[in-house]
Amino acid sequence: HALTASSNVMDWWPGLFGSDCLYNEKEHYIICANIIGSPYGSTMPSSLEFPQFSARDIVQSQLALAAQLGIERIHTCIGGSFGGNQAVEFAYSFKGEIEHLVLVASCAKESPWGVAIHEGQRLALKADPTFGTSEGGKAGMKAARAFAMISYRSAQAFDIKQTDTEEKLDDFRASSYIQYQGDKFVNRFNAISYYYLSKCLDTHDIGRKRGGVRKALSTINTNCLVISITSDFLIPRHQQVVLAAHIPNATFVEIDSDYGHDGFLVEVKQIDAAIRVFYQEQAT
Repeated sequence: HALTASSNVMDWWPGLFGSDCLYNEKEHYIICANIIGSPYGSTMPSSLEFPQFSARDIVQSQLALAAQLGIERIHTCIGGSFGGNQAVEFAYSFKGEIEHLVLVASCAKESPWGVAIHEGQRLALKADPTFGTSEGGKAGMKAARAFAMISYRSAQAFDIKQTDTEEKLDDFRASSYIQYQGDKFVNRFNAISYYYLSKCLDTHDIGRKRGGVRKALSTINTNCLVISITSDFLIPRHQQVVLAAHIPNATFVEIDSDYGHDGFLVEVKQIDAAIRVFYQEQAT
């Protein structure tokens, strides 16, 4: 059986994927395709003349890969956040059999709230006068990443991890954390890719030209687990409820976490447990 995953999960979803994890290379053939527009592959945009692409375009490239590999049956299609958005789109369009679909902190359609956050990030990118050149835009990207980090984590998470133990007037822990995350991201990513991928996020809509979200979801005939994070305000609970309510064979699980949207990366033990229960229930 093939197991599809929508990003480089072996590197950044540790605890769920890995040698001693639920999803390991000994038991599963794990396919993790690079997405269009990523700075890690051949489709990295080098200028603002790169054509705009959609979430559906990315999934079409994944479907083409599956066809090239001759894959007709998939044990589990899984994704978190935008990866989950791709997974539901893939499940809608794949002509073979998908035994299990696992959607974590994802949605059927990008929300106005999400689009607004992405537009704020793009404004930060464009405020950098070097943005648009192949190696430029780093200051803008750092500011855009700071904007993103605030939406990924919850206020509770900042209280837990970034509260200062000393009385200060400057150099707060939260400030240092945002600076660190911005520098870390700049060193591994590309500003033009960030711009185009944020535009791509906005296009996600499983129901576009398919009769709407409810109708499109109702055609996904696979056993599905929808996992929501209690403190996630980027893709909040009600958006996961839409997935679970309209995918016919869906199970909804809510994970308690203070880590906001990033809970899908942090709370791997809870996610692992929920998936194992899901598999057991499907086997009975």
